[in-house]
Amino acid sequence: MTAVSDFQQIEIRHKDLFDHYFKEDPPVISELTFINLFIWRHQYRPVWLETDDCLLIICRPEGLPPYGLEPVGPGDKGGALDMLLGYLDEITSESSIRKVSERFVNTCLEPDRYYSVLDQDNCDYVYKAVDLIQLSGKKYHRKKNHLNQFLKHYEFEYMELDKNLKESVLAMQERWCELKYCEGSRSLSSEDIAIHEAMIHFDTLDYKGCVIKINSRIEAFSIGEQLNSNTAVVHIEKANPDIPGLYVAVNQFFCQDAWAEVEYINREQDLGIEGLRKVKESYYPDHMVNKYIVSPIL
Repeated sequence: MTAVSDFQQIEIRHKDLFDHYFKEDPPVISELTFINLFIWRHQYRPVWLETDDCLLIICRPEGLPPYGLEPVGPGDKGGALDMLLGYLDEITSESSIRKVSERFVNTCLEPDRYYSVLDQDNCDYVYKAVDLIQLSGKKYHRKKNHLNQFLKHYEFEYMELDKNLKESVLAMQERWCELKYCEGSRSLSSEDIAIHEAMIHFDTLDYKGCVIKINSRIEAFSIGEQLNSNTAVVHIEKANPDIPGLYVAVNQFFCQDAWAEVEYINREQDLGIEGLRKVKESYYPDHMVNKYIVSPIL
């Protein structure tokens, strides 16, 4: 009989196994990719177990109650959910599954056994790729102006991210962290670690990325991956905030270069941060991917 102690920590060697499950059961939420789980593992401390054609994942963020993610795979997800909650009962008195997709809630939950609550701060913003590329129409007028001002005033070089640029990206991240004082922010420090992990394991993780150079120095970068058949997800986007229009430029260039063939681009959640919410809303999402907190009815 298995126990929660049988769960394993995520390591880079597990990528093929996770990718297999995500291929069999394509995710709709931004958290459910190996890249995302791996680079953020220092913050969320995920562990996993494979059982009955399902992948079970438990996150154990420091200072917060452990929680599960929705089971992934072609197996019996309802049974996997019961099993996952049983494991959680071993380590917490507040068993819950978080960041649960609406699809899972509608198809896998028995309403007389579980209740679900919308987790607004973690809902993903999803945009039409063509909107982010073309920035057409009145609603994107301000964004297009910012882009045009950048194009007018700066000589730059756009490049696909490769292994030869990793150290330069980390140098830019170090400058950004000095400017934003990452050491004084738990979330920014965690993001800094995630970016380092992404760069260190660039060859194995197999994501897409880009950089923008100005005066031979990287001033912006972005990384993302294919989430499912019609959606890409952008995990990280950074730009020098002192260069007007650069954030708009790296968003538009990356979408045009890497994601012109997909229908939608998921730009993840706002985490309840008002400034981040305004930025994401300013790009006019096509729809939200709603996520829920699911708990058993006692």
